[in-house]
Amino acid sequence: MKRRTLWIFALTAPLFIACGGGGGGGGTTADTQSSTYSDTSSKGDTGGNTDDGTTGGNTGGGTTTSNGYMLTAWNDLGMHCMDGNDFSVFSVLPPYNNLHAQLKDKNGDLVTSGVTITYQATSGTDGQINTSSSDKTNFWQYSQKLFGVALASDVGLKGNHTPDTTPRPLAFNTQYGWWEAEGIPLTPYNDDGSKNYYPLVQVTARNSAGNMLASVRVVLPVSDEMDCKRCHATNSLAPKAKPNAGWVAMTDPEKDFKYNILRLHDERIPDAVSAHSAALAAKGYHYDNAGLEATAKAGTPILCAACHSSNALPGTGISGIKPFTQAIHGYHANVTDPYTGLSLNSSTNRAACYACHPGAQTKCLRGAMGSATDAAGNAVMQCQSCHGHMSNVGSSGRSGWLDEPNCQACHHDGVRETSAIDPATNTLRHVVDTRFATLPDTPMTGKSLYRFSKGHGNLQCEACHGATHAVYPAHTADNLLAQGIQGHAGTIGECTACHTTVPNTVTGGPHGMHPVGQGWVGSHGDVAEHNTAQCAACHGSNYRGTPLSETWAARSFSTEWGTKNFAKDHQVSCYDCHNGPNGD
Repeated sequence: MKRRTLWIFALTAPLFIACGGGGGGGGTTADTQSSTYSDTSSKGDTGGNTDDGTTGGNTGGGTTTSNGYMLTAWNDLGMHCMDGNDFSVFSVLPPYNNLHAQLKDKNGDLVTSGVTITYQATSGTDGQINTSSSDKTNFWQYSQKLFGVALASDVGLKGNHTPDTTPRPLAFNTQYGWWEAEGIPLTPYNDDGSKNYYPLVQVTARNSAGNMLASVRVVLPVSDEMDCKRCHATNSLAPKAKPNAGWVAMTDPEKDFKYNILRLHDERIPDAVSAHSAALAAKGYHYDNAGLEATAKAGTPILCAACHSSNALPGTGISGIKPFTQAIHGYHANVTDPYTGLSLNSSTNRAACYACHPGAQTKCLRGAMGSATDAAGNAVMQCQSCHGHMSNVGSSGRSGWLDEPNCQACHHDGVRETSAIDPATNTLRHVVDTRFATLPDTPMTGKSLYRFSKGHGNLQCEACHGATHAVYPAHTADNLLAQGIQGHAGTIGECTACHTTVPNTVTGGPHGMHPVGQGWVGSHGDVAEHNTAQCAACHGSNYRGTPLSETWAARSFSTEWGTKNFAKDHQVSCYDCHNGPNGD
């Protein structure tokens, strides 16, 4: 790869966060919820393997090979965005996807050496396959001018290749304890031209002799539905987005809205280039002092982060200029949506975010949180439920991609909140309960990110709970991994997914949990009798069950009162078999 000196492009910290879990800690005995809701994304996925190896129903379509090993893999954000198929005008984000994996010996620990783990393209849930990228976007034509590196076709900014039919290696990251392939360049276009925001890859682990240990199908979600056409396309319904010099009125819609934005930027900040030309040149950018539009028309596309720093692109930005997230969200918070008549900041639903982020078609916010509904079927969690309003996201004190909500803001003290925002302070809720907490100072001092946190057995939180914005169960493609590993969608939580035999423990499971198979039926009585209070953390202070005691699949157990059958999502309680915790 031919390089020229720009800023150092090193995405050492993959982006974003969600809900999940740290290590086992001390939960308390509440069993309340801030509001009652159901997770509709999991309905209809009946069955799975119980953790004692018996079959609980249909397996759901995941394809997994496992020879005494458990292989799990995930995308870190739940959705990666890219600038469509045109990079000739300006770029916010390049095609850049991250794949992480962990391999566990079912009779031992995580495997960190002595194996090779690879990825390659496989058919998606639509029956199509995506094996190339450079013929679906002009990114490679402009990578030198945008990012200072001339790339070989289908090779990304970190040297990794677009998934194709050749197995490509993941490398082990000793800092985080996972295998990784970062910066995979991927577009949402199948080889037949159809669109698929959820392409699949096959991830395979082999030993030094080349023998397969495990293989799973994993989604690498990507969307180009990150654009500004809603307001900035020529003749849009947003009059304030129209430049004083008029719309550019280009026939190519992918170029049209971008040139309208550059023209508007030039009009509002006419010295944006000339006042910073020396700083730009020091980073390798030689933009026309006449402005951004003139620069792009002369054949040099603009990298927004060249001036506006972004933690998604470390090393970018010019001192004294607002970071990208602050400039974009802070300004647009006061913009009126031409379709709703509301300011983007006043909107309390995800449509305000989907105006620019993926999106109405992509549905980035999905999974257990995105699909949660009330009794009437209304969504009870929106983007704002975790991130606050747009003005919060664009506030001057926030560090983009790093100051994110954490799991314990909603999951604490037996409570399952539907908003991470404390209404008393209008800021992220702070709690002391660590049962479901992300790790402190992770990945750096003062931050606590789900996508870097780990818990039970040193497995990453995302390895079992799924990626940010796509916490299991989620999209059909997301669910394939869990279905393949344990026989049903949802959190990977069946003991035999990772262990050959069910461990004999009381509180040694994930988040201080006990096993849930047949063996526990015979052994839990003595435990409960000697410390009933510890059961309340999941079964509730009245021991009648909570969402934390729901069955993930249909279960059948043999008891001294006969066979007990539990449907999926049943909230297990002491009253299912006994007359309460003190009954026989």
